[in-house]
Amino acid sequence: MIAITNLSYFLGDRALYDGASLHIKPKQKIGLIGLNGTGKSTLLRMINGEFQPDGGHISKSGDCTIGFLNQDLLSYQSDDSILSVAMQAFERQNLLQVQMDKILYDMEHNYTDALVDKLARVQEEFEALDGYTVQSKAEAILEGLGFVTDDLHRPLRLFSGGWRMRVMLAKLLLQKPSLLMLDEPTNHLDLPSIQWVEKYVQSYEGAVIVVSHDRQFLDNTIDTTVEVAGGKLNYYAGNYSYYLEEKEQRNDIQRGAYENQQAKIRQTERFIERFKAKATKSRQVQSRVKALDKMEVVDQVIDENAKVHFRFQFTTQPGRHVFQLEDASKAYGDKVILEGTNISMERGDKIALIGANGRGKSTVLRVVAGTEPIEGKRRLGHNVSFTFYAQHQLESLNVQHNLIEELKYANPNKTETELRTVLGCFLFTGDDVFKKIKVLSGGEKSRVALAKVLLSQANFLLLDEPTNHLDMQSVNILIQALQQYEGSYIVVSHDRYFVENIANKIWYIEDHEIKEYPGTYQEYEIWVEERGLQSAVSDKAVVSSAPPQKNAPATTNQNNGKSNGKVTSNEDAQKLKKARKQIEDLEDTINNLEIRKTETEAKLADPKIYNDSVALAEINRFYTDVKQKLDRTTEDWENLMMEVEELTGK
Repeated sequence: MIAITNLSYFLGDRALYDGASLHIKPKQKIGLIGLNGTGKSTLLRMINGEFQPDGGHISKSGDCTIGFLNQDLLSYQSDDSILSVAMQAFERQNLLQVQMDKILYDMEHNYTDALVDKLARVQEEFEALDGYTVQSKAEAILEGLGFVTDDLHRPLRLFSGGWRMRVMLAKLLLQKPSLLMLDEPTNHLDLPSIQWVEKYVQSYEGAVIVVSHDRQFLDNTIDTTVEVAGGKLNYYAGNYSYYLEEKEQRNDIQRGAYENQQAKIRQTERFIERFKAKATKSRQVQSRVKALDKMEVVDQVIDENAKVHFRFQFTTQPGRHVFQLEDASKAYGDKVILEGTNISMERGDKIALIGANGRGKSTVLRVVAGTEPIEGKRRLGHNVSFTFYAQHQLESLNVQHNLIEELKYANPNKTETELRTVLGCFLFTGDDVFKKIKVLSGGEKSRVALAKVLLSQANFLLLDEPTNHLDMQSVNILIQALQQYEGSYIVVSHDRYFVENIANKIWYIEDHEIKEYPGTYQEYEIWVEERGLQSAVSDKAVVSSAPPQKNAPATTNQNNGKSNGKVTSNEDAQKLKKARKQIEDLEDTINNLEIRKTETEAKLADPKIYNDSVALAEINRFYTDVKQKLDRTTEDWENLMMEVEELTGK
């Protein structure tokens, strides 16, 4: 479909590509990866015809159409509704619709057989192009990308850049080009939308090239990985996980070849040095000199998996309880974010706050930070000091500072050597540390801002989308830094690989409350899936246990007294009634125990209690007793729920 042959492209005297080649086949799903600055986006623009190569050529088949989603589309604005903008994808159908409207208008004033024939021809083509379904297709894709029905008729200009990008993505998906090129498509998507795009790309009938730093997105969508490195396009016949394994094997082979060649070079150079002055050996010396000149040098393997060897410390240890919200409510006019929510976190909690955009995740972080007023109580624990990282804080970097000066401002107690060590962890080496902030890219500024956060000596971090604009190597560094960090943090992120590796608890917003899942993201996903299945079963059970309609024919089944999930035996009906009553009683007990547990935790968070050892011991005993009762009651509730599911015919 597309053949890239001996491609060369230069930025000044630096070669982004030098003799690179690649063949893109129909229906192939390619992940284009590489460090920032290696030319991934440049390659997409050359394929799209925006840039011209300095050497080689890119040939395309005659029927190849290209759709390109890039970050420039963030600035696109229009007074048209987002539905109208998305439906611009149907150029021919829109033209036919205009023609039909005009013909119908003309027929109202001058009805002729010629107009009837013309309308029939236009309608026939319109129907052949599925013109009557294009609006529903556009609505389905926009809603899949996170828009609600009421949004569809609002002007595009009223939406932020990230939402405008979704509209442009919808338009591309509706066009169905034979090659779809997506440059960082997940940067402005929330988790539900990312998962929706994943499924769409998986079933997409054309070829796809994706530039992304989201490992899980790549693993779930691509069948081929192409790495941009050393001016070449290195081909791997598998997804990103396959690439990592295969790359390590290739590196092992290259490392061995490099070491063998270097040993041979050293041996040859010693021979030349030893015998270059002897006339009897001149022929052998010249032969070896020529051999060295002709030798195709094996490159040394560059380790791109940088390791963090810096201990991020803080001087003040916090108390057991880090943060607590009591009966907290927050709303913007009619838009309710939180309503009567209660949540707390303890020292050592590493929390990921996840969910769809618009639920209020960033608002929650500002509530925790105390910069967003609320109804209810917000409490920071004893000796808790926090720092907040968000994308807008990149603007607070002093553009006249160099990197050392900027980090020195964050922590004046660190020596230049220590600051260089930190910057080295974040991929700034050598003279890079003397670069001015104003010359850094967005990703580099993000790394500096994150280094400042980790140098702040705060024992509680609030991080809002810290992986935006970071390449995979930088994300890996941040993961290592947070794994080594001994304090507590709350992170908002849509990068599932990142969340899986840094969080031991998950917070999510549901029914205007912050709720907690006490496990990793992978465990949370399994739980959500199981809960979804249970919900579907429960809904089915509610329908099936409804009173039968009058005059409806009775159905019977001798199989254990059940019919299509209905409880038909009198004995089972009595058991079900008793179990449901017990569940209600247990839920009341659980609610009371959770209130007592929260109240006791509040007492333990009071520093004054630690001055009275007798009272402290009594409260600890009470707290342990409440927790044990809560665990037993919850276990009884789960057993009864399973019994109800069996009785209702799961």
